[in-house]
Amino acid sequence: MFELIFILVFGATLLVTGVTMVTVIAGVAFSLVVMVLLGMLSVAFKLLPWLIVIAIGIWFFKNHVAQSR
Repeated sequence: MFELIFILVFGATLLVTGVTMVTVIAGVAFSLVVMVLLGMLSVAFKLLPWLIVIAIGIWFFKNHVAQSR
């Protein structure tokens, strides 16, 4: 939600300062790409503890549980 608000404010700021419509669209598109990439990175960091737990669980299953069968 924060990313969407930032992009809308950024686009409005570019329009108010008198920048042409083509550069406004290019600026908003570039900022959208940057925000999406940073958002995905932050979600990965937020999920990192769970990913480590899953990796340890898979390692434990492969090395200890699967060998006894």
